[in-house]
Amino acid sequence: MEVVLEDNDIQIGRLELGLFATNAYIIICRQTRDSVLVDAPASASTIIESLKGTNPRYILLTHNHMDHTGALSELRSKLKIPLGVHDADSQSLPSSPERLLTDGEEVLFGKVKVEVLHTPGHTPGSLCFKIGKYLIAGDIIFPGGPGKTGSPADFRQIIKSITDKIFVLPDDTQIYPGHGDSTTIKNGKSEFAVFSSRRHDPNLCGDVLWLSS
Repeated sequence: MEVVLEDNDIQIGRLELGLFATNAYIIICRQTRDSVLVDAPASASTIIESLKGTNPRYILLTHNHMDHTGALSELRSKLKIPLGVHDADSQSLPSSPERLLTDGEEVLFGKVKVEVLHTPGHTPGSLCFKIGKYLIAGDIIFPGGPGKTGSPADFRQIIKSITDKIFVLPDDTQIYPGHGDSTTIKNGKSEFAVFSSRRHDPNLCGDVLWLSS
C-alpha cells in the first residue's frame, strides 16, 4: 500500500488493483487505528492484508461500477462491517448496504469525520468523500478532465457536480481519483477554465479532456 497522505490525525493509503488499475483507499484514524475502506476493486486478500493493524469500521463506495466493486462480496463476507453507498447506486450490488448515504451526511469513525458529497454524472449515485482538505473523488474528476459519461445529459450533470460541489472547495484541496494520480482543486479549476472558454458540441459526452476537447 502506498501512503499518499499522513498528518497528525489521519493516514490515507492507496492500493491500485484490478484490470483497470482502480484505486482503493484506506483512511486510518491515527489516534484510534479505526479505518474505512473506500471502494473494493479486486484482490480482497491484498486489501485485508493492508487493513491489518487497524480496526475496519466501514466500506464506502464511490459508485457501483464493477471495477470498483469486484472484491465487495468477499470483503463483506470476511470483514463483516457495514457498507455505505448512495441509494441510486445500491440496487445492482450483490448485497444490500446497511447505510444509504446522502449529500451532506457525515460518516464518523475514531476521531475522523468523513463528509459525503453526492456528485451524480458518472453514475446517478456517484459520491465523493471529503476529509478535511482531502477529497476521494471516485470517477467524477481526474487530472485533465471529468469522468466518462454515457450521454450529453450525464455530461451536463457531471459538470454541474464538479462546479457546484467540488470547485467550491479550497484551492489547496487534494483530489484522490478512482484511477491514476492525485491533483488539486486549483489545477482542476485552471484546466476547466480553458475548457469553458470554448464553444462545444451540445452532444458532447464520453471521455472528455479539459485542454483538448
